[in-house]
Amino acid sequence: MNLKQKILAFMREEAYKPLAFEDLAEEMQLGVKELSALWQALKELEANADVIKTRFDKYGLPERMNLVVGRLAIHNKGYGFVIPENPSEEGDVFVAADVMMNAMNNDRVVARIHRRQQGAGKRREGEVIRIVERANARIVGTFDHGRNFGFVIPDDSRIGQDIFIPREEFSGAKSGSKVVAEITKWPEKRKSAEGKIVEILGMPGEPGIEILSIIKKHNLPVEFPPEVEQEAVRIPQSIEPEEIAGRRDLRQLSIVTVDSEDARDLDDAVHVQRLKNGRYLLGVHIADVSYYVRENTALDEEARSRGTSVYLVDRVLPMLPPRLSNGICSLNAGEDRLTISAHMEIDHRGQVLRYEVFPSVIHVSKRLSYNIVRRILAEHDENLRAEYQELVGSLEDMERLCHILRSRRMRRGAIDFEFPEVKVKLDEQGHPLEIVKRVRSIAESIIEEFMLVANETVAEHMYNRGMPFVFRVHEEPEPEKMVKLNNLLHNFGQHLAAMDEVQPMALQKVLNRIAGRPEERIISTVMLRSLKQARYEAENLGHFGLAATYYTHFTSPIRRYPDLIVHRLIRESFTEGDVSAKRRQRLAALLPEIALHSSQRERAAAEAERETVDFKKAEYMGRFIGDEFEGIISGVTAFGFFVELDNGVEGLVHVSALDDDYYQYVEEQYALIGERTRKVFRLGEAVKVILTKVNLEERNIDFTLPEGFRPASTSVKKTKPAVMKETAKAGKRKPTEARRKRGSKTKPVKTRNK
Repeated sequence: MNLKQKILAFMREEAYKPLAFEDLAEEMQLGVKELSALWQALKELEANADVIKTRFDKYGLPERMNLVVGRLAIHNKGYGFVIPENPSEEGDVFVAADVMMNAMNNDRVVARIHRRQQGAGKRREGEVIRIVERANARIVGTFDHGRNFGFVIPDDSRIGQDIFIPREEFSGAKSGSKVVAEITKWPEKRKSAEGKIVEILGMPGEPGIEILSIIKKHNLPVEFPPEVEQEAVRIPQSIEPEEIAGRRDLRQLSIVTVDSEDARDLDDAVHVQRLKNGRYLLGVHIADVSYYVRENTALDEEARSRGTSVYLVDRVLPMLPPRLSNGICSLNAGEDRLTISAHMEIDHRGQVLRYEVFPSVIHVSKRLSYNIVRRILAEHDENLRAEYQELVGSLEDMERLCHILRSRRMRRGAIDFEFPEVKVKLDEQGHPLEIVKRVRSIAESIIEEFMLVANETVAEHMYNRGMPFVFRVHEEPEPEKMVKLNNLLHNFGQHLAAMDEVQPMALQKVLNRIAGRPEERIISTVMLRSLKQARYEAENLGHFGLAATYYTHFTSPIRRYPDLIVHRLIRESFTEGDVSAKRRQRLAALLPEIALHSSQRERAAAEAERETVDFKKAEYMGRFIGDEFEGIISGVTAFGFFVELDNGVEGLVHVSALDDDYYQYVEEQYALIGERTRKVFRLGEAVKVILTKVNLEERNIDFTLPEGFRPASTSVKKTKPAVMKETAKAGKRKPTEARRKRGSKTKPVKTRNK
């Protein structure tokens, strides 16, 4: 334990109040060497907001001083939330727009709590009192200038302010061009941030500019530094006999990879055997990337910085150079590869009775695609079954084991969302050709279940060894979000039985009851949004969604840095036996930082991936202006409702387009309701829409309703709160005979419970 860790441990466990420097030094009873380093250690802890220095020069822990340290996530409407770094914190902190202290989106800040949670549906509120670390050194946006100065209008609306550019910092940029601005002065009080143009991307509408803007916006590196490429070149592309020494030789086994047709980085391979006792032996073999990417090398530092490979709509930005990710680390068929293997003996109820985790060498016999496996198992394609006859028996065993493992997960209450994957197919010039939805088949399910059980087994194995480790955690949802979800469920005749402590099994039971119904997609989406985001953590906090006590990411070290770290830790446990105390201390200090950074890069990658897909969706839909579509209401707000089409495209019907009545938003019903017509546009209901506008720059799609369209629901009940009071004008109007007849046919709202 280093000095900074000692200070924090003392302040958490023994200090009952903030202490001055002299009192802290005396009470910690430090030696001469540590005493001389105490001032610098405190200074570094205070700079990082691990401890807080009061105006009376005393040091205390932020969590004991009504303070929260975390990342500020700003909504495009101006307000924001501080997401605590400390996993023991009770929830996010709401921050109003006028108390942000000029902090920008994703800045690391300290917030003071003004109001604590009181009852379900309430959250903590506070204000930013210190900006610890700025996150937006470079801003991507559109440049606009006059004679003497200009501004960069950020692409990301959450930035919340334009960047002032002095004339001498234009760098030749023209008005309307997409640029990258580097901030030279941060905003303060009423002054905007100031910057300079450091890169001119091009003009909007030019091929590839929007995707490039998204890449720059999320700070995604496109090229590898020369020193990283040089290290990659020095790694041989074949295995020498001496490298196999000490590894278990599994090259005689019939091991296969199963992946998409266009995959190039194959990090996992599998095989299944039926044992004489009737149980299954499942082998999951993962590329031993940590053998090639050694700690603190240029390759390692670059992989840590990137955190993950990024799969954009038109390209892949790999975590490792292609020479590794597509070459020696990829489990290509017909080639020997170094791996870390997990062998698990599994009974008929899906219990892992015995397991081994060990270094190995394998030789993949066949590369299979999801499509091939699906056609063999689900469609019984006789031609393919004949072509792969030597594998059919093994694949059928895989299918049986997949069902066994899934049944085990369902029995313990894991939540299983069925969301089809949406993929935009592009032509050679990058223009969208079609949007396809790929539903998960037995082939994808086999690999998913095998990877899940391997991840759990490895996590429990390393937890029991007591080594510092990186877990994949998913904490329990916040109570107020479960209350809102339950309100939605009531609209569809569903409910959560126990609201004090919702278990994952209760959510899965709801999903089972609504399976196949029109509301399935909407309830699943809202439920997913009601859960916390999974993240990496150096502490085992369990995985709520999987109902798993132990979970990690072990199976994708080519494309995820935490998996690479997990492999490195496993390798250390093989080669060094009991890891030294000094090494454990170093890992204990290092792994929380790696986990936090990896979580942040994962979210940036996911957001960039979503934005590029949304852009191509909008570009694709631009050719259908004026066409009519059928869709489902996927979201309802005060300014209109969102409609999702069958191809996964989502657009907005703005409330101003509903010009046959005044419509009011009733939050508890997830609906817009007409005051006079009593028309109800409710979440989850089917509608017809006409595509009227596509905004590529903002990736927005606008719909209107066909003339005369009536939704399935109407209402005759007055709805609380008071926003549903009729307008004075409507209240004075006498109904005509025709309106009386229409009114007589109006039916009350029925709860959908088919």
